Amino acid sequence: MRKKLVLGAVLFISLGVLLQINTWSDEQAVTAHLASAAPGFTLEDQSGSIVSLSDFGGKMVVLEWLNPDCPFVQRHYKAKTMTTLAEKYGDVVWIAINSTHYMTKEDDKTWVEKYNLSYPILDDNPGKVGRVYGAKTTPHMFIIDKSGILVYQGAIDDDPGGSKKGNALNYVNKALEEIEAGRAVTVSQTKPYGCSVKYSN
Repeated sequence: MRKKLVLGAVLFISLGVLLQINTWSDEQAVTAHLASAAPGFTLEDQSGSIVSLSDFGGKMVVLEWLNPDCPFVQRHYKAKTMTTLAEKYGDVVWIAINSTHYMTKEDDKTWVEKYNLSYPILDDNPGKVGRVYGAKTTPHMFIIDKSGILVYQGAIDDDPGGSKKGNALNYVNKALEEIEAGRAVTVSQTKPYGCSVKYSN
């Protein structure tokens, strides 16, 4: 009887390990990679409306990871870095995503109203989409071209300290200009800077 119980326990544990390995493999299979199709997602925005990446097929999309508590995000919003770009490229779909584990749609709504945003903030409280995209900081930027391919990921600009006073090289602006001109993105990946994304454990 004892041998059967031990054998059963070993089989149960082994099955659990196999299932866990399969889960990790599935997650790795859908992670975002440059020059590959951007993983799809569906999230609710600050008002509870459902937004899916597939809604914007055939359009260029910018994803911006955001945390209203982050000083880097606050600096860029006071300087209108993101909102100016979103207005400049009116045909581009701009989407902010908040993967901060302790924030709610109400927090996102407050930020939208404070800065009168023309684009939504999607609630990724569990952090699932952030982890799929490998979002590390706020801000962390991603550009998806009209064919659904991820063509840029990294920092918003080359000014982590905010000392360049309007003379920073804005990587997202440069990439969007190149895409609109029918050219390849010359700088497709940079090191993101900002606060670490506050994922749930």
